[in-house]
Amino acid sequence: MPDDPANPFGGLDLLSSAVLLLDEKLEIRYLNPAAENLLEISQKVFFGCRLDGVMECPPKLLAALDSVCVQGWSYSGQNVELRLAGGNMLQLNCAVNPVEAPNVRLLIELWPIDQQLRATREERLVEQQQASRELIRNLVHEIKNPLGGIRGAAQLLERELGNPGLHEYTQVIIKEADRLQELMRRLLSPHRPMQPGPVNIHEILERVRSLLTAEFPSILAVRRDYDTSLPELVGDREQLIQVFLNIARNAAQAITRQTGRGPSGPGQITLRTRAARQVTLFKRRHRLALEVHVIDDGPGIAEEIRERMFYPLVSGRSGGSGLGLTLAQSFVQQHQGTIECESRPGHTCFTIRLPLG
Repeated sequence: MPDDPANPFGGLDLLSSAVLLLDEKLEIRYLNPAAENLLEISQKVFFGCRLDGVMECPPKLLAALDSVCVQGWSYSGQNVELRLAGGNMLQLNCAVNPVEAPNVRLLIELWPIDQQLRATREERLVEQQQASRELIRNLVHEIKNPLGGIRGAAQLLERELGNPGLHEYTQVIIKEADRLQELMRRLLSPHRPMQPGPVNIHEILERVRSLLTAEFPSILAVRRDYDTSLPELVGDREQLIQVFLNIARNAAQAITRQTGRGPSGPGQITLRTRAARQVTLFKRRHRLALEVHVIDDGPGIAEEIRERMFYPLVSGRSGGSGLGLTLAQSFVQQHQGTIECESRPGHTCFTIRLPLG
């Protein structure tokens, strides 16, 4: 470390990992710039404050810090969760070592693992989606042929029936067979080859907006928050329209089911576009990516289905097919992009990232 009496720990300023120095009371004595950025706190403001007074620390970590102080042993923690003062949750790996310096007993080094966890989650989603698609594809082929036979037999039976009053029952069979055939077609639609071309994301979102406002004219307000400087991307226009329409329509339907919405004021959906730089999507680093947020102020997604909401036939709506988000995820993955969701009552945000460069 340099001999700078004003900042004896100045050498730690150059490290890219976050470093904190604490005294025996777990009070903050030093934060390097990486730690200030990561933890969203300033050394000048929080110097001398206890660590657990600045952020929410798990009891296991606090016990480990006390142990290092008393025993002088090092400690390594994996997947440690810290909740910052602003409410953000960080997932980190950390190392704690005892040090001998004036007013300092502990050196803590932190490494965020959010990107690593996101990559693992993306891989798991892709594997699950591929398995689900293969299962559905096989199931659909097994169902389509009997359905065609059932429909044809019902048509023949209708011609032979002398009593026109009985045609009502054959029509039920025919209509239900047609409904199931349409469901089978939708289940197979992700397998349609892409038809890529240059597309403007804002033209796509404006199409979605016009469809939503026509379908939900009095109970929904659709806000636009666009970065109009974004370049065009290469994609399948119809698939991308379906992605954002499925997500936004789910939000609109959730808002219409919410008690008290409508007469008391419209619900709100926001379509937001931004540029994201140096983004990793499916293990590939992209210099530039498109980020689209579909945000609504509805009741939120039920906790019991949040982990499964992209699975086929999982729906939080009575009578829903459970295919909208499954198709959206399939189409986004075909564009080498990712789709994520965070939800709580009053705020649900779907984030779709698509590579631009």
